[in-house]
Amino acid sequence: MQPGDITIYGAFWCGDCRRAKKFMDERGVLYTWIDIDHNPDAVVEVERLNRGMRSIPTIVFADGSILVEPSNAELARKLGTA
Repeated sequence: MQPGDITIYGAFWCGDCRRAKKFMDERGVLYTWIDIDHNPDAVVEVERLNRGMRSIPTIVFADGSILVEPSNAELARKLGTA
């Protein structure tokens, strides 16, 4: 995967967001991080993707699939590392 193939919407204060980022970093997975606290357009996008809910982390993959608040096991399955 190339940079930008995966986008993680989240916030620094979000423990699940930090966990997801750590999981990706430990596996060398490249992603784009968008902090919704510093990007009002990102809040709108997260709410659009989650039918009005502001659920983070919201992770968007190049194939158009989305994982919301995924566990490490769900991330591993999606990345093919399970």
